[in-house]
Amino acid sequence: MRIVLGVSSGIAIYKAVDLASKLRKEGHELHVVMTPDATRMISPVVFSAVGNCSVYHDWMDVRNGWIPHTELSRTTDVLVVAPATANTISKIANGIADNLLTLVALAFDKDAKILVPTMNYRMYSNKLFQENLEKLKNNGWFVVEPEEGHLACGEVGKGRYPENEKIVEAVHLLTFPKKLAGKKVLITAGPTRERIDAVRFITNASSGKMGYALATVAKRMGARVSLVSGPTSLKPPYYVDEFVKVESAEEMYEEVMKRFEDTDIVIMNAAVGDYRPKKVFEGKLKKTENDLVLHLERTKDILKELGQRKSNQILVGFAAEVENF
Repeated sequence: MRIVLGVSSGIAIYKAVDLASKLRKEGHELHVVMTPDATRMISPVVFSAVGNCSVYHDWMDVRNGWIPHTELSRTTDVLVVAPATANTISKIANGIADNLLTLVALAFDKDAKILVPTMNYRMYSNKLFQENLEKLKNNGWFVVEPEEGHLACGEVGKGRYPENEKIVEAVHLLTFPKKLAGKKVLITAGPTRERIDAVRFITNASSGKMGYALATVAKRMGARVSLVSGPTSLKPPYYVDEFVKVESAEEMYEEVMKRFEDTDIVIMNAAVGDYRPKKVFEGKLKKTENDLVLHLERTKDILKELGQRKSNQILVGFAAEVENF
């Protein structure tokens, strides 16, 4: 895809260099448009070298009839403004086009347009700014919300530049074919844990990566995605509509069943434990010289019960067999 990365003069501008690198590595044709003040903070040469791309910052740079803002907006698939300062956002919201970036934004008439607001938390929460941001949302702009944390000014609040992976995923989200639009998809992922005592448990080996990847792609395809996950070390996938953490097979059973009737597609990817201890010991069992015998009982077969209950839902199950290891 052809992407224009618009860069304004926020203190997080250095992170946009990494974003340019990530977009390039994904195989996109990248063009960078900088505001005049942005060029004072980082040289255009840096973006050109890292992104292997052309960099534009002068709206009067007309060459042989090639007019920068009209040609860039006409031939671009996705417009990403990151970082987007309060000044740039407010200009775009009010139709002010006094530099090349705001000109491109005003002329860009496709759906895939992304803003990454980055600023001091008091500026972000300002009523006038929020009105401008809401105006752009209502006009089709997708906003990657800033994060909360320590800001460059030393204060703490909402306004930090988000992870670049989240911005890249927003590009996928806006451009992926929407074959699941209007569908509700429920996905389970990860292992379950069945407690023996306060510190010990029985579990299945599962990273959860496949289930999380399925949730990501289902969301890209336009579905409303609920992800029910056992304990993993993974971050929740970006933009899923509902993320539910569980531990035991019983907890997973309850969360799946309460959502099943209102779901179109269920993908049971979790490695749910088949057995659990009949008795859970209080506290931590002390180590002794004697052997410990655990009596196990079956957990509920979630997939089997879903098969018995289902009407028109599509039900997908996974099974790990030792001969396939």
